[in-house]
Amino acid sequence: MYDLITFGRCGVDVYPLQTGVGLADVETFGKFLGGSPTNVAVAAARHGLRSAVITAVGADPFGEYVRRAIRGFGVDDVFVHTIEGPATPVTFCEIFPPDHFPIYFYRGEHPPDLRIDPSMLDLDAIARTDLFWFSLTGLSKEPSAAAHHAALAARTAASPGGWTVFDLDYRANLWESREAAHEAARLALPHATVAVGNLDEVEVAVGVRDPEAAAQALLDAGVRVAIVKMGPEGVFARTAEESARVEPMEVKVVNGIGAGDAFGGALCLGLLRGWPLERTLRFANAAGAFVATRLACADAMPTTVEVEDLLNEVPS
Repeated sequence: MYDLITFGRCGVDVYPLQTGVGLADVETFGKFLGGSPTNVAVAAARHGLRSAVITAVGADPFGEYVRRAIRGFGVDDVFVHTIEGPATPVTFCEIFPPDHFPIYFYRGEHPPDLRIDPSMLDLDAIARTDLFWFSLTGLSKEPSAAAHHAALAARTAASPGGWTVFDLDYRANLWESREAAHEAARLALPHATVAVGNLDEVEVAVGVRDPEAAAQALLDAGVRVAIVKMGPEGVFARTAEESARVEPMEVKVVNGIGAGDAFGGALCLGLLRGWPLERTLRFANAAGAFVATRLACADAMPTTVEVEDLLNEVPS
């Protein structure tokens, strides 16, 4: 049994070791584990949760690196498949603190993680896990979309009391059109109990950008908890019974890319521990702020104590 299973992207993040410099002029890089659902599993494991990730890599050295990195972070790689043919994805970014971090995906036409089909899933494990995390990107191409719908059907049928978190993670360059992404989100939302996304992502999902209206639209679509990240304005969340708004934490940003994944792992902890909505948001917000002060994503994920220290303003 796992506390959570995530499903989706993995790969290698190649980050400049110099900030404020474009890729054309960068001279040195660092290699890190990447892929949002994979990073969420790592973030959750750092909080002591038993986590696994469903993903796939290519039969290449980067694929072996991803497998070793996943295991090294305490995440079970039993559901990580190796697929002959396509290369393990590589992602580059540019780092211009505090708020400009362009991302360049080198995923090919059909990367390994989007080639997972329903026959490759352990539907029993997916149904029994306390929390299942998936992202919009996984619905962008077949057979991955069919695999996601099979997983969601298993959750709906066998685990009505568990958490199913839909990360609205919208990457325009991975979709044929914005309308296709909207339709995929519309079909998946009734199977989720939690939806989380930034302003752009919730607008793609439900056609509304105002945080409070978007949160209500997500609830109307079938989720129990709607979380809207508002950037410099903080985070807003709503359930049928309550709402909460949390202000951002003041930190010196180094690289903001991994903050959302740290938020996700911390959100999983709050949901599984049954914390009140506002406490969960504050903890997740602090986890994201912690990672934003570091260069890497997976390597920088904080422990529960480190997040609590930040909340209590204890220097690290």
